[in-house]
Amino acid sequence: MFRRTLRIAAALLLTATASLVVATTTAAPAQADTCYTWPRYLHAGMTGDDVRQLQIRISGYPAYGQVLALDGSYGPATEAAVRRFQQAWGLTVDGKAGPQTLGKIYDLQDGDCTPANFSYSEMNRCNSDWSGGAVSASTAKFNALVVMWKLEAMRHALGDVSINISSGFRSYACNSAVGGSPTSKHVYGLAADLIGRPSLCTLAKQSRYHGFNLILGPGYPDHNDHTHVATQTNLYWEAPSCGI
Repeated sequence: MFRRTLRIAAALLLTATASLVVATTTAAPAQADTCYTWPRYLHAGMTGDDVRQLQIRISGYPAYGQVLALDGSYGPATEAAVRRFQQAWGLTVDGKAGPQTLGKIYDLQDGDCTPANFSYSEMNRCNSDWSGGAVSASTAKFNALVVMWKLEAMRHALGDVSINISSGFRSYACNSAVGGSPTSKHVYGLAADLIGRPSLCTLAKQSRYHGFNLILGPGYPDHNDHTHVATQTNLYWEAPSCGI
């Protein structure tokens, strides 16, 4: 009778422990963040703004030559990008945005949602309110945010070296003043000009892996002193001096 009682007690304890494990792995994240706090852990098949917020932060981890859609749908491309993010940061690679993955993102982002190693001021040396471009001020600022997260991924891939931005968002007036093309992606907040070290060719080559489908660098007219990275509807890379 005593042994039977012990077996029943052990079974109840095992059931309670299993329930606790399930609750622990499915519960909403407890992290409080001044930028954005995910209300739940994420995996393939989910949709919502929280998925889109994740996509913004892993936008620098698409396949080579690809751009990750920010559509709020956790499909195969998003799952693959999560896996690349996890591998890059030494996390468990399972394609799910669980405690480890979201925890790393919390570590990487500042209170204004920019990645830790870049700032809005770097991406806008034109004016203080992001106005005067081809899109609304809020859209230009959002586009610049995505560019910064892509650059954060690229920075880490290069060994956490500093990446220097000489020009980001430009109003039409600022763009005209520096002789920029009227159709430049700068006026959308979608572009960044990179200078200094690593070398311009290193930057051009590496950016192919981080969601930039427009790359112009050394050997392309007027681009021998910087590498231009941006996002557009089609892929166009040209940096002849770098073998691109």
